[in-house]
Amino acid sequence: MRSIRLFAATHLQAGQTVTLPATAAAHALRVLRLKSGDAVTLFNGDGHEYPARLVTAGARDAHAEVMSQASPVRESPLRVTLIQALARGEKMDWIIQKATELGVTRIVPVTTERSEVKLDAGRGEKRLDHWRAVATAACEQCGRNVLPAIETPTGLSAWLETSHAPEADLRWMLHPEGAARVRDLPAISPAALDLAIGPEGGFGDNDLAALRAQDFRELALGPRILRTETAGVAAIAALQALHGDL
Repeated sequence: MRSIRLFAATHLQAGQTVTLPATAAAHALRVLRLKSGDAVTLFNGDGHEYPARLVTAGARDAHAEVMSQASPVRESPLRVTLIQALARGEKMDWIIQKATELGVTRIVPVTTERSEVKLDAGRGEKRLDHWRAVATAACEQCGRNVLPAIETPTGLSAWLETSHAPEADLRWMLHPEGAARVRDLPAISPAALDLAIGPEGGFGDNDLAALRAQDFRELALGPRILRTETAGVAAIAALQALHGDL
């Protein structure tokens, strides 16, 4: 039996009847064609989920009665921050979707020395809203009840200047000439890890110098050079298998 999960950015508690946000209502009524009495699971990012049932399903809005609260453990014990060089269009959407499914805690979109994608402040805010919607939909699909934080796009150097006291126990950047491999990493699991992924063409010399100055070590994913939209997902999966919950 399929589980219908809907994000509702509002306070939720058992016994409450809530009006579903317009986006969630449209998805439930027009896409899924749910009707009054159908079961749904609501979540609002607080780490819990709330089994509910639709009590009204009108042409334009829907209301749901929250039946109970559940707290399944679906967050990884490894807190991964993905520092991702901006990729074009759907590639960036795919990266955010898959990183969310794999349990990353935070995503930092950055421009780098060789980045082809440049965003001004206005476009950056629009893309940020879009990426957060992509991550929310990914949480609906994969069962996460905590949304990953997605930061406003910024320059790599600017972001590094604000991270002199990182929360991460380890900081890695992917580089095809890196001496370290995932299989060689210490068996002791870190609590938090930063992972930097370059653009197509890789990090430039200035990027590499800036990353090394902030204690990022070079990690290679074997002898093949992966695309930017593949590299991060592959690395996160490997690191989650080694230190997380895969």
